[in-house]
Amino acid sequence: MLDLILHLDAHLLALVQDYGVWVYAILFAIIFAETGLVVAPFLPGDSLLFVTGALCAMGSLDLQVLMPLLMLAAFVGDNTNYWVGRLAGIKLFTHDSRFFKHAHLEKTQAFYAKHGGKTIIFARFLPIIRTFAPFVAGIGAMSYRLFMMFSALGSVAWIGSLTLLGYLFGNIPVIKDNLTLMIIGIILISFIPAILEFIKHRRQVAK
Repeated sequence: MLDLILHLDAHLLALVQDYGVWVYAILFAIIFAETGLVVAPFLPGDSLLFVTGALCAMGSLDLQVLMPLLMLAAFVGDNTNYWVGRLAGIKLFTHDSRFFKHAHLEKTQAFYAKHGGKTIIFARFLPIIRTFAPFVAGIGAMSYRLFMMFSALGSVAWIGSLTLLGYLFGNIPVIKDNLTLMIIGIILISFIPAILEFIKHRRQVAK
């Protein structure tokens, strides 16, 4: 997995060469799995999008096909995850247990009623959190109409921004020659908001 993440350019280029047009289906499945399957938060979403954008600039992939397809994958994945949480996840709170208490469910529902929209959008740019956010939104019974709207906005913003960054800058010589460092940088930057929020929370608890 580490080799896959750090050498995405080589692996994706090999996929394009080996599978041709079917690579679009593979990329669709990866983005869908990261956003739609709560058991797959480890997939390299951000760096994957950057590298696919760079491959589009090289002519290996078609940007006009890739971006709408991956936006759809992110949106469908989000909605799948939401309904898993809405239909199955809520059953975890039927009876209070050590980890699943009805009081926690009520707090989750109140949180998503107040902050659900921006949470769905911002979570797109946070590894791991983006996998769990729609699931928790479903458990919290967030309005599905609102969820769909913010999920669509988040999907367009996430796919569009990172893919276009790769398309515009991924093949600049200094970046292309140091793509492994670039990928590590993207991963680290992706975690910064979550780290800052954790520090803020710890300080509030300490007070």
